Amino acid sequence: MAHLTRDDALGWRDSKRYLWLLALAVPTLPFQAGALAGLTGLSVFWWWGPFFAFALIPVLDHVTGRDSANPPEAVMKTLENDRYYRWCTYLYLPLQFGALVWACGVWAHGALPLAGDLGLAATTGVVAGVAINTAHELGHKREQVERRLSRMALAQSCYGHFYVEHNHGHHIRVATPEDPASSRMGESFWRFLPRAVLGSVLSAWHLERRRLARRGRPVWSRHNEVLSAWAITVALFGALGAVFGWKVLPYLLLQGVLGFCLLESVNYLEHYGLLRQRRPDGRYERVSPQHSWNSNNTISNLFLFQLQRHSDHHANPLRRYQTLRHFDEAPQLPSGYATMIVLAWFPPLWRRVMDPRLLAHYSGDVRRANLRPALRGRLTPSAQGPSGGAPSRT
Repeated sequence: MAHLTRDDALGWRDSKRYLWLLALAVPTLPFQAGALAGLTGLSVFWWWGPFFAFALIPVLDHVTGRDSANPPEAVMKTLENDRYYRWCTYLYLPLQFGALVWACGVWAHGALPLAGDLGLAATTGVVAGVAINTAHELGHKREQVERRLSRMALAQSCYGHFYVEHNHGHHIRVATPEDPASSRMGESFWRFLPRAVLGSVLSAWHLERRRLARRGRPVWSRHNEVLSAWAITVALFGALGAVFGWKVLPYLLLQGVLGFCLLESVNYLEHYGLLRQRRPDGRYERVSPQHSWNSNNTISNLFLFQLQRHSDHHANPLRRYQTLRHFDEAPQLPSGYATMIVLAWFPPLWRRVMDPRLLAHYSGDVRRANLRPALRGRLTPSAQGPSGGAPSRT
């Protein structure tokens, strides 16, 4: 078993090797919230998760800056095979479920005011949302154990169908109008959210029905990976309700909804307005680094297992997070995901920051962007040329 703990023949070593363990701070956020609230006597600390994710991480991103360095090609195979990096993702799950069980105990005890219970639900929702990212890393791998762990990680957020839709839907249709997970220029996050949530469910069901039909199996069966994924959530929530009392179910549902809304916030910013062009034969061009927004902000990448190097992930879905590369030709976000998620929640600010960057990426030719249908229909001839500006807002 190879370990890159010493300099290789090229004199290279992974300077962030042990920093990847920082990602495991996320599933302990409910424990951190409880400790801070207990030490200070302040109920506001039950909201520690959102503060950590959307206030502290952006500040740390700004302070630490960016890292665009890539591992040398000569070490890629050794780096990929180093099982240490896999354990960094595996360990997320026991911490994730340990925190969920502990949170249920707090809710069941009934000692907190409503604001405290809601704060703990929000903190637990951050864990659930980032767990989808961990599931994303695991679900792309060939090893059966990693695929099973992926499905388990998704149970907390009630989003088990993501396992099917993301791998077999999003990666095929990315940066096209047909993809529910690719946001369009002029489409606010709040308009995108219901389209993405409903679209992902319908897409996953369609994909699984088609797969089972090819194999001659009924859609309503144990072989349906969408149904089996949802069944894991039902079993998990049912077990927690039976142990701690059914009063915990509203909080379980709330943290699950917050978790998948966090995922869809990430989906919104990853491909905003980017469009694969049609080839002469009518098919879409091959996915390239230019079809994903990227960020090299160091801290966000450490906490998200380098999800922000999204272009390389789409080009090489099986590539493990520690070997994902930066591409100069990929469009770059002005900050890390933590900052951009908050920006996405405020559409006027988002468009002011991102629309000029999107147009610059397409040299001012708005026709090359993935536009919200209402905006495409309102394009004037002057707005369609290479020097055209952004279409008017609606």
